Parts: sequence; C-alpha cells; structure tokens
Amino acid sequence: MQRTHTLRNRLLAAGLFCLLLASAPAHAASKEIIELQTQVQQLLDMVQRIQSTLDTRFGVLQNLAQQTADNATQMSAAVSALQQKINAQSEAGSGKLDSVSGQVQSLNDSVDELKSRIAKLDKAIQDMQTQLQNIQTPPAGAMPGSGGTAPLPGGAASGPAGSQIPPLQETFQAGVRDYNAAKYEVAAGEFQDVLHYYPLDDMAGTAQFYLGEIAYRQQNYSEAVKSYNAVLEGFSGNPKAPAAQLRKGLALLQMNKRDAGIHELRSLIQRHPQTPEAAQARTKLNGLGVKLSGR
Repeated sequence: MQRTHTLRNRLLAAGLFCLLLASAPAHAASKEIIELQTQVQQLLDMVQRIQSTLDTRFGVLQNLAQQTADNATQMSAAVSALQQKINAQSEAGSGKLDSVSGQVQSLNDSVDELKSRIAKLDKAIQDMQTQLQNIQTPPAGAMPGSGGTAPLPGGAASGPAGSQIPPLQETFQAGVRDYNAAKYEVAAGEFQDVLHYYPLDDMAGTAQFYLGEIAYRQQNYSEAVKSYNAVLEGFSGNPKAPAAQLRKGLALLQMNKRDAGIHELRSLIQRHPQTPEAAQARTKLNGLGVKLSGR
C-alpha cells in the first residue's frame, strides 16, 4: 500500500508538470510533450484500477480473517464443552466402578465368611461324631462292664485322662519362634498341634498359613499350595487369607504354572484391592508383562 501511494504521488507530480508545460506558449508545445501527457494519464488510470482492486481484495481478506477468528472461537468453546462432558462422564464412570468394586468385594467377603462358618460347622460335626464313636467303643484296656480303664504298671492310666492338651497361646507362640529361627520341623509339629487340638479357633487358620510358609521355604511348592488352599477354603475370614492367596499365586509361578499363578494374583487384586498383598500382586504381574484392567 505504501509503494502504491508513492507511485501515485510521483505520477501526480508528473501530471502537474505536464499541465504547466501545456499552459506555456503554443510554439513551445511539441509532439513529445503530448505523448508524455498521454502516458501519464494512462498511468494514472492504471493506478486507480490497481487501488480499486487492492481495496476490494483487502476487504475480502478482512472478512475471511474475521470468519476464521469466529470459527476458531466457536471451535474452542465446543472443545471445552466436550472436555467438560468427558471429564464428567469419566468421574461418574469411576464412581460407578468403585461402587461396583466395593459391592463385589463385600459379596466375596460374605461368601468367604459363610464358607468359613460352614467349614467350622462341618469340622465340629466330625469331632462330635468322633467323640460319640469313642464313647460307644470302650478302650482296649477297659474291663468288661467296669466302664473304667485298666491300670498299668506304675499306676498310670491309658486313655484320655493320661493325655495332656497343650495350651493354645504357648503352643502357637512357640511355633512362631521356631519358625523365625528356621527350626521348621519343630515349628511344623507345634502348628499341627494347634490345628489338631483347636481346629475351630482363629489361630488354627494362622497356623495353617505358617505350615504353607514352611513348605514354601523348603521349596516344597505343591505342599505349600495345599496349605494355602486350606486357609482360603477353611479360614477365609482369617487375616492371613490375602497373604495366603498371594503366596499361593507365587508358588504356582514357581511350579511353572503361569496361567494358574496369574489367575490367582488377579483374583487377589479383585477380592482384596486395598491390601498390601494386592499391591505386591500388581507389582509381580507388571514384572511379568501382564496388563491389568481397571484402575
């Protein structure tokens, strides 16, 4: 635009010069001056046409720029609205997922508790049946019709009165001490006593878990899996249940049962998602290259 105005000014100056020449005496006019006046007029006309064309195109460009700005503003508003909608849907979906996950975990806990009660009830019935059989069947050393037991040399009695039940707390704590001291055979016997004499106590489930740990440390993974299964099936409400499921999954992986081990770790994460054992299971699965769905 600046160059056009400069050219226009120069042409106007040339035109004025020509007019001055035209006002001079007639004898000074020449053919060359008339031709110069004609060319100047043509240049003036051309400049006017260029100016008109530039003004028209500049108006079109301004209109297009305004439309582009308006479209960009509308698009930005639409993107912002869409992002807000997506965020709202994501938050709603996350809340629903958490709610469903909580309901599933509560349902699993209820089922586990019911299974544990059924297992304990079944164990109690078996113990009662065993006691009834013992009552109905007299001991081998009993005198017929006497209802008692035959004395042994030295005055000792053979029968239930001659056996002593080990105390629960002391036996369990002794098992834990021997386990930590790597006295696995002694610890296993003490945990077996807890299971034998106190099968319905909560400590029996923990003792069963330690039996699995002993087998795992001795690299007897198949026996470890059996002990962990006993915890999960008979003592599912025990605090050691998540640890038993984690260790079962790891034992299966040690046995090269990859699919079964991964399934067990996934099940642990689903049933006990907020536990430290679930965090360890996630770390193990990530190390195996297994993708986890959900949060």
